[in-house]
Amino acid sequence: MSEQSREKLLEVRDIHVVFGKGRKRFEAIRGVSFDIYQGETFGLVGESGSGKTTIGRAIIRINPVSQGEILYRGEKISGRIRPETQRKVIRNIQMIFQDPMASLNERAKVDYIVSEGLYNIKGFSTEEERREKVRKAMLDVGLPPEFASRFPHEFSGGQRQRIGIARTLIMNPELVIADEPISALDVSIRAQVLNLLMSLQQQYGLTYLFIAHDLSIMRFITNRLGVIYKGQIVELGDTETIFRHPLHPYTKALISAIPQPDPLTERDRVTTPYDPSVHHYGQEQPQLTEVEPGHSVLASREELEAWRKALQ
Repeated sequence: MSEQSREKLLEVRDIHVVFGKGRKRFEAIRGVSFDIYQGETFGLVGESGSGKTTIGRAIIRINPVSQGEILYRGEKISGRIRPETQRKVIRNIQMIFQDPMASLNERAKVDYIVSEGLYNIKGFSTEEERREKVRKAMLDVGLPPEFASRFPHEFSGGQRQRIGIARTLIMNPELVIADEPISALDVSIRAQVLNLLMSLQQQYGLTYLFIAHDLSIMRFITNRLGVIYKGQIVELGDTETIFRHPLHPYTKALISAIPQPDPLTERDRVTTPYDPSVHHYGQEQPQLTEVEPGHSVLASREELEAWRKALQ
C-alpha cells in the first residue's frame, strides 16, 4: 500500500527538544521529522543517548517541544493545547516503559496499577465494569486475573512487563510507544514479550512506535525505521530497504555490529565503527533527502549524488 493511500496517525514536524538554560543548555533533539501511519510499527533505533526516548516522551507530552510541532490525526498535540485535546492524548496514546521494575508502583496492588488510567479519565461507570476491564486486560497479556490482588514485587521481570502492557491496553489506545520494552528482560523471555506485542497489534489494530538499540529486533518487528544519531535522523525508510541498502555510515556501523547466530560467521564478522569525520559538510548543512522512493538519508549534495549512483 502506498504512503498516499495510508492514513497518517502521527506527524512529527521538525521538532527540537532543549534541556537546561544558558551555559547548561543542551539541544537533545535537532529538527526531527517523521510520520507514523495507521496500523504500522515504526521504529527508532540508535545508540544510548541518541534521543530515541526523548522523542517518545515528547509525543506523550512529558518533554516539552521547544520548536516544531507534533500532530495526532491532524490536530496539534505539542505546546499549549486545550484540556479536551489533552484528554484525547491520554486516552489514545500510551507508553510501555523500559524498566518493569521502576515503572510500577511498589505500594499498589496490580488491580490499582492496571486501573490507574481508567481512574484518571473516568473510564468506567461501575466498580463491576472496572474489575471486568482489569480481568480482560490481564487475560489479554497472559496473566491469571487472580494476580490482580498481588503486589509488583511478587512477580518476575517478564510478568511485571506484562502488567505494564495490561496497564496500557486497558485504555484502548490507538498508538502505543514501546520504549525498549524488552531490553531489561532475560533473553529467554524477550521473544515471548515481542510475540505478545505483535499478537495484540493484530487483535486490536494497534499502531506502534518501537524504540530500541538492537537492530536485529527492529528487523523482526518494524515496517519502517528511523536511524537516529545525536538527536538527528540520519536515515529513514522501509526496514528491509535500509537493511539491504544502508547508505549512511552510521547505519552501516550499526548493522555491522549485529551479532550472528552462526559461530563461524560471527568469528569472521568485522565491525565498522562510525567516524563522523568522513563527512565534509563545510558551510553546507546536510538535509534529510529522499534517495529512492520511501528511503531518505541525511546528506550533503555531494554525498547524495554519490549514494544515488551507488543504488543504480
